Amino acid sequence: MMDSIEPEQTPFAAVSAQTSRISRQYQAYLDKSTPYVPYRWLGTSVLLLVFFIRIFVAQGWYIVAYSLGIYLLNLFLAFLQPKFDPSNEAIDNEMEDGSAGGLPTKQDEEFRPFIRRLPEFKFWYSATRAVTIGFVWYNGWQSQHP
Repeated sequence: MMDSIEPEQTPFAAVSAQTSRISRQYQAYLDKSTPYVPYRWLGTSVLLLVFFIRIFVAQGWYIVAYSLGIYLLNLFLAFLQPKFDPSNEAIDNEMEDGSAGGLPTKQDEEFRPFIRRLPEFKFWYSATRAVTIGFVWYNGWQSQHP
């Protein structure tokens, strides 16, 4: 006789369990790739180069490349911008104080490090995902419309 009787697993529960397992494995690979910054960017650059070569050879689908370029530029600008804009804080302080000072006058202001609006890992992940989606989108259209 069996000591433990498992109830029948529904198809939804089975799919949910598999999706959860695959998601954990994918996240583990992402976590392992975090310290390898140059290799991650090299892989993304190679993927982007293959994408642009494919667009160039096909002599078409420039709108996909154009929209991908705009999205990557948007990501890059978000990567370069600070999370907290000091100029906005200065304007807010001037409105509260009523003073029109431009340069900092306090010696004891707390040091705040530069924090990016878009961290490097999220920038890389979003860029790689966008290039992959563009590549799949292009190949999907190419196979439907020879």
